[in-house]
Amino acid sequence: MNIEELREYCLTKPAVTEDFPFGEDTLVFKVKGKMFLLAGLEDGQHFNAKCDPEVAVELRERYAEIKPGYHMNKAHWNTVFMAGTLTRKQLCGMIDDSYTLVFKSLPKKIQAEVTGSK
Repeated sequence: MNIEELREYCLTKPAVTEDFPFGEDTLVFKVKGKMFLLAGLEDGQHFNAKCDPEVAVELRERYAEIKPGYHMNKAHWNTVFMAGTLTRKQLCGMIDDSYTLVFKSLPKKIQAEVTGSK
């Protein structure tokens, strides 16, 4: 997966926006204003994704391409390097998990607006 594929994938998620609140080198994806993924554009080879703390540790122990979140709360964020042994399916799964964690933290009313449910 490259940075353009990452961007395209993130933008397929409901209610996702992108912006550059930390400067032109960091692309940030948000769902209803809450960050779920940050991508470094300087090298275009990594992203930070939110993760359940227990799963985060497990992933770091299993894969050399996954480190504690750079400049983030290391209990809740991982930095994931896209070049290496991780498959597209695995990378998309981490993006999905990050989106879901943040989406579920939104107020129920906002979740219902996004999903179109009552």
